[in-house]
Amino acid sequence: MKKLFGTDGVRGIANRELTPELAFNLGRAGAYVLTEGKKKPTIVMGKDTRISGDMLEAAMISGMLCVGANVISVGVVPTPAIAHLTRKYQADAGVMISASHNPVAFNGIKFFDDQGYKLSDDTEKKIEAIIESSLDEMPRPIGDDLGRLVREEGAAEEYVEFATSTICGDLRGLKVALDCANGAASQVAVMALTKLGAEVYVINDTPDGININHQCGSTDMDELKKYVVEKGCDVGLAFDGDADRCLAVDERGNSVDGDQIMLICALDLKEQQKLREDTLVVTVMSNLGLKLAAQKHGLHLKETGVGDRYVLEEMRNHNYSLGGEQSGHVIFLDHNSTGDGLVTGLCLCSILSRKKKRVSELAQVMDVLPQVLYPVTVPAKLKNIHLQDERIKETIAKMEESLHGRGRVFIRPSGTEPVLRIMLEGDNREEITAMAKELVELVQSEVESRSAAK
Repeated sequence: MKKLFGTDGVRGIANRELTPELAFNLGRAGAYVLTEGKKKPTIVMGKDTRISGDMLEAAMISGMLCVGANVISVGVVPTPAIAHLTRKYQADAGVMISASHNPVAFNGIKFFDDQGYKLSDDTEKKIEAIIESSLDEMPRPIGDDLGRLVREEGAAEEYVEFATSTICGDLRGLKVALDCANGAASQVAVMALTKLGAEVYVINDTPDGININHQCGSTDMDELKKYVVEKGCDVGLAFDGDADRCLAVDERGNSVDGDQIMLICALDLKEQQKLREDTLVVTVMSNLGLKLAAQKHGLHLKETGVGDRYVLEEMRNHNYSLGGEQSGHVIFLDHNSTGDGLVTGLCLCSILSRKKKRVSELAQVMDVLPQVLYPVTVPAKLKNIHLQDERIKETIAKMEESLHGRGRVFIRPSGTEPVLRIMLEGDNREEITAMAKELVELVQSEVESRSAAK
């Protein structure tokens, strides 16, 4: 059996790769492993708005009930709501059915432990092992030992209560535009901003099961940029399908990415002496401009591999309070145990309200250096060629020397495809584009040469 869990749970095309049968088995094995065979454990389950959610939810619930686990179904809520509600309800585990920012044909299953943290590799391996070889040995309780299903109608309101409690004061006088991606933020984001007194304008908040992430949300912000300017808003917030990420638009219609949002929030927390160790945790894909700005403002940066799970691991290991990714996954560990788009958006809005500054002014805290990114197809056995080939290594060294500390070359093998991703940063987009193309040609040439030699 191939590996089920990727970097963010189990994902695939719903009803083809992520089938009801697999969801049923994940429900059985996941419930058993996460609750350590406890009698009558409780599991919180939510989903985003995509059409396949009902199918997969029904299958997973059946799997969990048949091993004796009770399930609290909370309906459509953001992924971070599941992390929070699992703790609030003192449940033994949580499950979110979502494929995040991906198109509607995809879906996914994310598990959380009793503290609302995503699973370790070891725990995922245990679940996979049971599905592969031990399903017949799973318990089959009968009678009153079967699990019960409870549908909790007030979960969205409880999450909104939590999210709004993470900031001080209100947002009266602030005009905020929301793009809810026709996803899990469609109800809660409007509720939260309205509760805090903001003047709210909203688009893409009418999910129909198939329009989630379609030309909207954090992966396509063109409509929001125009809407913010048209309505004269102070800020626009763009969520993805499961609302665990948030990007912003300033009052002029310009994008404000996750790096900028993190830096704005980090400096505000530092002023309040709430940023532990004055440290921000980011991934190696964060813009070099963030690193330069952090040095200027007395912040320490810790870099991890790509993926919010690695950011969270570093934060937990060293008790840091803030971290995230350029994509808008931002973790406020004093508030929640995973990336939380709504909490991120509220934090940014709170800073705007308290400081009486425009987003464009706050975003000037860092210069976003131009980035160019090119994928290069390579055989799996040559995915580390950039670390082994002397010509490639020498070329990279010369390029970085020519950038004089205001740029870098970064090459990352894909974890799921036979691809090398070549990224360059620097002050001059034309210069780094030419460098990137030269490096792409060199890598392709060396790959062809090595392949032909064998």
